[in-house]
Amino acid sequence: MTLSQLNAFLAVYSCGSISKAARELFVSQASVSESIARLEEELGIRLFLRSSQGLVPAAAADELRPHALDCVNAARRGSEAVKSLHSLTGGVSTFGVLRYAANYDLANLVVGFHEKYPDVRVRMIGLNSELVAQSISSGEIECGLVVLPVSGNNLRFKKLAQDEVRYFSTTREADAGAVTIEEFAAAKLVLYDAHAGWNDPTRRQLRERASLAGLTIEANMEVEHAETAYNLVAAGAGDSMMASGILRSFGPDPKIRSFPFSEPLYDIIALVQREHGYLSPATRRFAALAERAVLNQPGLTPLA
Repeated sequence: MTLSQLNAFLAVYSCGSISKAARELFVSQASVSESIARLEEELGIRLFLRSSQGLVPAAAADELRPHALDCVNAARRGSEAVKSLHSLTGGVSTFGVLRYAANYDLANLVVGFHEKYPDVRVRMIGLNSELVAQSISSGEIECGLVVLPVSGNNLRFKKLAQDEVRYFSTTREADAGAVTIEEFAAAKLVLYDAHAGWNDPTRRQLRERASLAGLTIEANMEVEHAETAYNLVAAGAGDSMMASGILRSFGPDPKIRSFPFSEPLYDIIALVQREHGYLSPATRRFAALAERAVLNQPGLTPLA
């Protein structure tokens, strides 16, 4: 069984005709007929039946088709991968990033990638991690960076680094110590990522802790952007929590004091892709660049 035979089989399957398949493949009808005959001889069964409408796939052809597609596509991808060792001269890389990539100084990933591979188009999509994971699971995005935990089917994660999540306030005393989940649940809270809500990975961890303690957490104010939440806390509207890397990106504010949680809380940044999904050569290169950027990020604790 050869790739040329499988290509001929797939063409006949979709065209329903030896002559149409030959024109599609730019080969002779005799070549297509011989490929089908050799396949049928090897398998010991008829693949196509003749009818007034042309060639109709037999049950064996229906069984063979998905495997033939896998083989042909795997060969094409292998060729692309080997060629990409020398250069990337086209294609599109679709990559998802955690929403606050800019706060971690990851927004320049596209610039760095484009400098190395100017002929490759890049789609870098910044969403809440939960939405990035769903988009990868559905196949809309090939690969991405997320903060764990997220939900999604058939996903493979590579943990890269962690960042401590801290409570911050303008009213809490500087020597008050670590924040318990009981204090957090009782506080006047300003929380961001309103659209994702309690599907947000950091919020999800806190809600699970509160649930174990028999508590509920309610936000007094919910906003969409972390910077808005930071400014509201600075104005005395309430308290909040945020990963240290995001807090640092807003610069020092003498009014704001940050505190650890009594049970340390971390955002874990991970590279995620579908369990058996294919990454284009361009996206593999982009993912490697993103991984290095995370591991070299000041203030993060590498896990990889």
